[in-house]
Amino acid sequence: MRIHSKKKNIVVAVLLVIGGLYVINHCDFLAVFARSPETVHHKLTWQADRLVSMESWIDQADYLSFNVSYQLLAGVLPTQQIKRKKGSYLVPTLKSIFSQSSPEERSFMVVVVLLADFDVSWRVDTVKEIKSAFASELEQGHLLVIHVPQDWYPPITGLKRNFNDAPERVTFRSKQNLDYSALIHYCAGLGRYYLQLEDDVFSAKNFLTTIKKRVEEQEGKKSTWATLEFSALGYIGKLYKSAHLPLLARFLFIFYQEMPCDWLMNHFREVMTQKETILFKPSLFQHMGTFSSFQGTYNKLKDKDFEEDIYTNPSAEVYSDMSTYQKHFPKLAWDAGEGFFWGRTPEKGNYLTVVFTEPTVVTGIFVETGSGGKDILESGEVEMGHNVVATDKEKSCTEFESVGAFENGKFKMQELDKKYSSASSCLKIKITATQKDWLIITKIRITTKPTLPHQ
Repeated sequence: MRIHSKKKNIVVAVLLVIGGLYVINHCDFLAVFARSPETVHHKLTWQADRLVSMESWIDQADYLSFNVSYQLLAGVLPTQQIKRKKGSYLVPTLKSIFSQSSPEERSFMVVVVLLADFDVSWRVDTVKEIKSAFASELEQGHLLVIHVPQDWYPPITGLKRNFNDAPERVTFRSKQNLDYSALIHYCAGLGRYYLQLEDDVFSAKNFLTTIKKRVEEQEGKKSTWATLEFSALGYIGKLYKSAHLPLLARFLFIFYQEMPCDWLMNHFREVMTQKETILFKPSLFQHMGTFSSFQGTYNKLKDKDFEEDIYTNPSAEVYSDMSTYQKHFPKLAWDAGEGFFWGRTPEKGNYLTVVFTEPTVVTGIFVETGSGGKDILESGEVEMGHNVVATDKEKSCTEFESVGAFENGKFKMQELDKKYSSASSCLKIKITATQKDWLIITKIRITTKPTLPHQ
């Protein structure tokens, strides 16, 4: 069964500023075919000045002139620096951005929504919906809604068909590039960094704090970078330096009809002398939609590395009696990041033990093994332990109790504290049957709750 419904043009930009950190969340689009200009509704005629970064040499002397007329439809400009006929995700996306952020993070957040569709009545209805759902965010200057009139756009029909794409597909991706270009141009000068998202994503908890930490780590290195990626999917979670935005906006505008936006972004990264992709895991954003921007087709794409809760594993030491392959040490499965433990030929009775620095009340456990369906744990269980003891080589616990077995190479359990309310000192992954394949433990993640002080 073909789906003929279309997703209207919406672009969401989330600006998050923390100590100069600035993030933009950019939504998904729809191909909209050119038609005669419509009279702008009287409620949508307020013109807003774009905040231009005068630090950019491109804008200082009006080099590569790039004039865009913006309409501010809702919200209050901060003092500091899509419509889908079926399956609209804009409001859930905005709710996720705000609800997954702490009060402190929200105080530095500005979300910019570009309503890129040319249907005036739809824009009025969408603005009403946003005003109703996010009145506080609009009033406080944390949410802006803008629009770019149709007469600014160059032709989006009758374009050359690169890659033998159908005319409708060419129109769709060309319009998308122009929408991104307009949003990026508007956001230039509002901060130091820009994060690109889409309008149908779910955000990880405290994603801004995680991004800030990663940026600080990257800035501490001497290597040049133009793009940091916080999701492996398409054009979700891509971070840029705000100083590059005037160039990026023009780059997309100049080559708008040549290829899809994610391809152009890869070329931009290479032109800016960053040869390799810099991708951070776990992913901070997950695709929630099932309807694509293009002609309302199904799109069930998911990011396998997304973690809704950014686990904060407590301080611990990690030991294993399995032989480690190369430098894939046991601790890498415990620490956040892309590392993992890789052990040779696990036998029955082998283990990986996590010894907490302080006794911890564990509320949830998630363990993932294997890579690409290989080197998974075929038979194993998770145990919690008490009473730490030390030997010459390692630490462990004297008493262990099994809490459950692995299924299909994974272990997941919540609300452990309802059954195991006392603080634990160890977590052990125990091999219960010898296997031929090696073992990769990709991640060990736990959730905890504070322990009560001694009386």
